[in-house]
Amino acid sequence: MSVAHRALQIRLPPLPSIKDVIRLYKLRALRELSQNFLLEPRLIDKIVRAAGNIQNNIVCEVGPGPGGITRSIIQQAPRKVILVEKDPRFLPTLELLGDACKDKVDIDIITGDILHTDVAHFIPPDVKVGWNDPPPPVNLIGNLPFSVSTILIIRWLEAISRQEGAWSFGRVRMTLTFQKEVAERMSAPILHKQRCRLSVMCQNWCNVKYKFDIPGSAFLPKPEVDVGVVTLTPLKQPIIKLPFKLVEKVVRQIFSMRQKYSIRGAQTLFPEEIREEMALKMYNIADLDPVTRPYQITNSEFGRLCEAYKAIITEHPDLEKYDYRAPKKKVITENLDEEIM
Repeated sequence: MSVAHRALQIRLPPLPSIKDVIRLYKLRALRELSQNFLLEPRLIDKIVRAAGNIQNNIVCEVGPGPGGITRSIIQQAPRKVILVEKDPRFLPTLELLGDACKDKVDIDIITGDILHTDVAHFIPPDVKVGWNDPPPPVNLIGNLPFSVSTILIIRWLEAISRQEGAWSFGRVRMTLTFQKEVAERMSAPILHKQRCRLSVMCQNWCNVKYKFDIPGSAFLPKPEVDVGVVTLTPLKQPIIKLPFKLVEKVVRQIFSMRQKYSIRGAQTLFPEEIREEMALKMYNIADLDPVTRPYQITNSEFGRLCEAYKAIITEHPDLEKYDYRAPKKKVITENLDEEIM
């Protein structure tokens, strides 16, 4: 049965438009929650289509708000929809949708913060596949609030690296909205003006595709920036096969001085009294030119730098504890002076 044909069978009964729902329930977007309502049906459908064929899939929508994207998801005939909404004001509108498609699509409405919600508890166990298999019939879709989008994607990347949470079911795909500048960073190749820590982290664990832009004028209230829609599909094997925290630390510190020689950022991985010598040792092990700028470094080269850092902290375990951002205190560096000469 085709998606279009089955979608006709579960066509929603007549419902107030999203604009009418917002007016009827006296809803307004809260600035403190970075809320922006997307009201244009054509653009909403385009976001859902970017996720691919979701017929009979388990779809988790993050931050459904008044339910605009939710309606479009339901019309594509998924097996189950999991809605995670932090703001209780939207529960009546989401329950309205749940009642409208009762006995046709299974809908779970979870009131909670996605940063503290493990959606794996709501995904049926029978959809689980092996990590090296094609992605499971599970999708994450969301018009993310700008205030949590970067924090959330970093947490999800760590979950992907550990194959935990939603990713305990396999290489679950994501279709998400971000502030346009953030979307550009996620997909930026080397030499791109937006190349940054987020670029390397996303591309190390996922195939990242920047799909299209949505003008800010399509949202209510209108944000000051446009929005980018991005799809992420976890890779079978990351480019850098090392623990997430180690990779994130090395990449973060190197990009902390984005416009300077990359070794300047790498120096901050080590205590001040030995940082020049240890950073140079790290670059020598990685066989990378110290005057390379961070945005000129490929993911594979970042991999060599991470491996070099790992070799150094394996040899000198105390150095792993050093945190440039922590309050300054003397770090034990005994027996290092002679070794780094």
